Formats: sequence, C-alpha cells, structure tokens
Amino acid sequence: LRGIGNPIGLKCGPTLEPDELLRLLDTLNPARIAGRITLITRYGHDKIEAGLPKLVRAVKREGHPVVWSCDPMHGNVIKAQNGYKTRPFERILAEVRGFFAVHRAEGTYAGGIHAEMTGQNVTECTGGAIDISELDLADRYHTHCDPRLNAGQSLELAFLLAEMVNEEMKARRPEAA
Repeated sequence: LRGIGNPIGLKCGPTLEPDELLRLLDTLNPARIAGRITLITRYGHDKIEAGLPKLVRAVKREGHPVVWSCDPMHGNVIKAQNGYKTRPFERILAEVRGFFAVHRAEGTYAGGIHAEMTGQNVTECTGGAIDISELDLADRYHTHCDPRLNAGQSLELAFLLAEMVNEEMKARRPEAA
C-alpha cells in the first residue's frame, strides 16, 4: 500500500495503540499529503470517549494531516432476544456524540460519519423517534447483511448531526470585538 497513490482509509478501534497508528501513518503517508488518509473510528458507544482521545492526541502531536471519520454502526451491533441482529439507534447516536465531544475537547475536527441506511421503511434498527422495539424487528426486516437505519431514523440522525455541526461552528467562532 505504501506506493499507491489512492486515498486510504484505516479502521481504528479499541485495540489500536497510538504508536501502532503512528507507524502506519508514517509508512502509508511519509510525505504527509493532506487528504490521503482517512481514519475511520469504530469503537462502540461505550468505548469511544475512553479510547479515541489517545489516538487523536498522538496524531495531532505528530502533525499528521488526516481526516477523522466515525463509523457508529460497526461497534453497536447486538443480537435481539428474538434472534435478529440489530443496532440500537440510541447507541449509534451516543457514539456520534462521543466522537464529536472528543474532537471538541482535543481541538481537532470531526470530518464525517459513515451510516448504513435505506430510504425504505424497514425495521432493522431499534429505537429512534418512532421507537422500534425488538418485537417490531420481524415486521420489515429486509437486510441481506447488516441492519440499516430506515428513512425516519436516517433523517433523525441527519438533523442531530446538523445540530452538532452548528454547535461546533458556534463554539469555534472567534468572539466579535
């Protein structure tokens, strides 16, 4: 991978140590070309605020120009009591909020998120404003792979993201003289 010119995405989770990440960044982007590396965090809602700061601090300290992206879907899969693989919407939101909180605290920027979604009215992820329960999963569980946010949950996430980005912009705006 060292010699290819394409952008590269690296998955970063709870087992990745800062020194290992820095070695990868030095190997894959020795010229430190901005936009070449995207770091995709995949922690889970209960691990992101404890694990991500050490990576962010190391990357910032060494001056690597990366894009930070959050995959709140991967680390939040559970098996429901009725056997369906699902993702609780509240856990997805908690991971996204944690991702933004870490970057705000460290003075870095949250660059994006990854979400698996559909415009269909499926019942694959629990929770959200319409409060899909585990019992509702069987109604319209159509995925052939991983559970996706439905149209309503996707819009809810989009509006919450817009609020977080707006708050981030306000917090970073210099005071008017």
